Amino acid sequence: MLEVKRRRSESFEAMLRRFSRRMQLSGQLRQAKRNRFRVDQKNKTAAKRSALRRLELHRHYDKLKKMGQLPEPTRSRRRS
Repeated sequence: MLEVKRRRSESFEAMLRRFSRRMQLSGQLRQAKRNRFRVDQKNKTAAKRSALRRLELHRHYDKLKKMGQLPEPTRSRRRS
């Protein structure tokens, strides 16, 4: 963890600048931004369960499509 203490007669802005500089040099900020949207991988059981669910939904959708029971797709209007 990065720690910066205020020096005697140092303004807050100077201390903040010093902290920001040390943060950039340490690489912690870059790593935090890189891991910001990282998603852990599912375990094998959860991945298989998810894949089976997708297959089942796809089969159900195809069945409804063949029987003509799907609702008509609505087109969204774009505002200009």
